Amino acid sequence: MLRLLAVDDEVPALEELAYLLRQDGRVEHVATAYDGVKALQDMVQMIGTGERLDGVFLDIRMPGLDGLDLARLVGGFPSPPRLVFVTAHEECAVQAFELEAVDYLLKPVRAERLAEAVRRLEAAAAPSAEPGRDDVIPVELGGRTRFVPQQSVLFVEAQGDYVRLHTVDGSYLLRMSLAALERRWAEAGFIRVHRSTLVSVRHVNELRFEGGRVTLTVGTETLQVSRRHSREVRELLVRQHRSVIS
Repeated sequence: MLRLLAVDDEVPALEELAYLLRQDGRVEHVATAYDGVKALQDMVQMIGTGERLDGVFLDIRMPGLDGLDLARLVGGFPSPPRLVFVTAHEECAVQAFELEAVDYLLKPVRAERLAEAVRRLEAAAAPSAEPGRDDVIPVELGGRTRFVPQQSVLFVEAQGDYVRLHTVDGSYLLRMSLAALERRWAEAGFIRVHRSTLVSVRHVNELRFEGGRVTLTVGTETLQVSRRHSREVRELLVRQHRSVIS
C-alpha cells in the first residue's frame, strides 16, 4: 500500500487529485501541501519521524519553490520518494524526465490515466521492481511533446550533449548524456557496445564475427561492437539465447 503526498497551489485541483488518489485501492494514505515550501517541510518531518513516503504527485508552476526545484531538492534525500508530475504545461516534460520522474500527467487529470501513474509508481517503489520498467521518455518534436516507450527503443547513439533514440518507427533527439541513460536502463536490458552506442538486448537479432570485427544486427541496422566491449557483449547475448553467427 502506497503512502503519498500531493502538492499543488490550486486548492480545487489539489482536492480533486487527493480525492482520486484516495479512491485507488493501492493507496493507503494521501497527505497534501499547498505549496513547495510546505511540501519540503512536510517531507523533512516525515524523514525525521521515520514515516514512509513512497511517492509525490507534484505540480510544476507554483509560487516560491516550484515543482522542478522541489524535485531537485528531493533528489538529494538519502532515499528519495518517486515523483509524478501533474501539470498543465507540456513543455516541462523533458526536464521532468531528467529528474527521473516516474510519470508526467497533463491537467485535467483523467481517473484512468491517474490509475496508470499509480501503477507505475507502485512498480517503481517495490523492492523487487525492475529498474527502468515501463519507462516512458518525453521528447520534444516540432513544438510538441511525444512520449516514447522504452520498450520501443532499439538502440541509442550519443550526439554531443544529446542522445538519439532509434525506435521501430523513427528516431528522436533527447538532451541527456549516454552515460546517464546507461545507468538508468542498465537493469532493463540495455548494454554499451561502443563508447557512443547503447543497445537493447531484446532487439538484437544477430551477433557476427568477421575479419576480426564484431557487429550486431538490431532491427535493420548493423552496429559495430568495440574491442573493449566485445567479450562482455558476446557472453551476455549467448546467455540470452540469441543467434550467433561465426
